[in-house]
Amino acid sequence: MATTRAKILVPLATLIAAGAVAVGSGATFTSESAHSVSVTSGTLHHTNSQNGATLTVSNLKPGDTQSGTLTIKNDGNLDSTLALTPTAASSGFATGAVNLEITNGTTVVYNGDIGAMTTGTAWDLGALPVGQTDTLTYTVSMASTADNTNQGKSASASFSYVTTQTNTNGGVLNWVSGV
Repeated sequence: MATTRAKILVPLATLIAAGAVAVGSGATFTSESAHSVSVTSGTLHHTNSQNGATLTVSNLKPGDTQSGTLTIKNDGNLDSTLALTPTAASSGFATGAVNLEITNGTTVVYNGDIGAMTTGTAWDLGALPVGQTDTLTYTVSMASTADNTNQGKSASASFSYVTTQTNTNGGVLNWVSGV
């Protein structure tokens, strides 16, 4: 019986050992490659050639007209739209005595009494693509018919410029080798 058992166990042990050698020998092929993903966001930024400055017109008299300009530039890397919002407006002048005209190139943005502007409502100035500029001209004039009640009076207005990214799929996708 011991011989029969050995006859069965020896071949079985040999078979198990051979299986272990075959499995443990690492006899498999592999291939490997890699890539990575790098993501950065764009920047939305504009400059205002007169940022924080005040266009001051003094000693205005009937029939006078004075102008000043400012330039807004999109110096970020995202296309945008530009809007101008009057944030405050007041006038001690009689209605129609002092006019403010704001133009963007040849487009008239506002033309009327400086104190009559509606504040808080944005005026759309259109597209401002990367690297482009918009030049706005502010022209203040006193009517030639302005009477003595307008002497020593003042008016003021404040404005805010806002650029907003355009909602187009403007991201740039590139495969760069060696990264």
